[in-house]
Amino acid sequence: MTTYTFSVPCLFGLEGLVAKELRRMDLQDVAAENGRVLFRGDFSHCIRANLRLRTGERVLLRLASFPARTFEELFQGVYQTHLEDFIPKDGAFPVKGHCLNSQLHSVPDCQAIIKKAAAKRLGEKYRMSWLPETGALYQLQFSIMKDQAELFLDTSGAGLHKRGYRAVGNDAPLRETLAAALVELSRYRGRENFFDPFCGSGTIAIEAAMIAKNRAPGLNRAFSCQKWAISDPKLWQQEKESARALEFSGDYHIFASDIDPKSLSIARSNAKKAGMEELITFSQTDATKLTLPVGKNLIVTNPPYGQRMLEQREAQQLLRAFGRHMKGQNASVFIISSEEELERYYGRKCQKKRKLYNGMIKCNLFMYE
Repeated sequence: MTTYTFSVPCLFGLEGLVAKELRRMDLQDVAAENGRVLFRGDFSHCIRANLRLRTGERVLLRLASFPARTFEELFQGVYQTHLEDFIPKDGAFPVKGHCLNSQLHSVPDCQAIIKKAAAKRLGEKYRMSWLPETGALYQLQFSIMKDQAELFLDTSGAGLHKRGYRAVGNDAPLRETLAAALVELSRYRGRENFFDPFCGSGTIAIEAAMIAKNRAPGLNRAFSCQKWAISDPKLWQQEKESARALEFSGDYHIFASDIDPKSLSIARSNAKKAGMEELITFSQTDATKLTLPVGKNLIVTNPPYGQRMLEQREAQQLLRAFGRHMKGQNASVFIISSEEELERYYGRKCQKKRKLYNGMIKCNLFMYE
């Protein structure tokens, strides 16, 4: 089969985790860069990455890389790309992307040039003066950094953080890919008691259950490239069967609680959609009065933090109370927060701190082990 280069964009700070995931899938030439991880493989490997990746945002197939200091260079670079190898005569090929530290800095202008060049190439190859674009989606993405352009096809469609289980969320949702990363960073593998005492819509607990069971997160959703002409349904079936064969069966102790009954209702609904409801025990509990069982306990959580001054004060008071309650408790605690002074409010210094991003929000993971 033909070998391609793929790019997996990810949240800043997660490049190492994504690279480890890809290597565990036996993918080749894995290389982490700022904000993305590259690998090489055939189309079955693209399917595997889409189905199994927990911490990557999407899988892009790289079509071309070329210098683009001028609009003419950009046009010619796209025009010389063999787009017809992927995009059929009725394929829809919208364009999106970004420019950074380059002479070409207008994203709308670059979009227009790339669209024009792609339309000319495909029109000439299919001997059509007008392309209907009524078929499957072949989303073109471009990146122009330091005058070097890269052109991709987005194989995923909706971002990989959209697992298909969270139709609704609370007011401050944590992206599923980041929630999975927190669980991975805590080194949870299903053996200890796992708690999220500020569970909100249940994302951390659900991702913990999926990791404990080794459930591929993409099994219950669709991907853009499933409709592509080069996509073979048999490959999809084989990769899905391989992913299911890797699942574990065990007795897990995963607890999710929140003081807000509305959030708990949403969390239970999301867990049911994910097929994880039997692995998670939900309860309406005040986190500052959390009772931990005997044995090894692990807490991974995202406490509320306010945007307005009054909300910030309430969140800080909650952190103080939670920190006082956790003193002397037999637990490792991992807290993600955008509150820079969390250690002061929590009442003690953490052993480790890791910078992460929830979308565009800068956060820190505070690790108390």
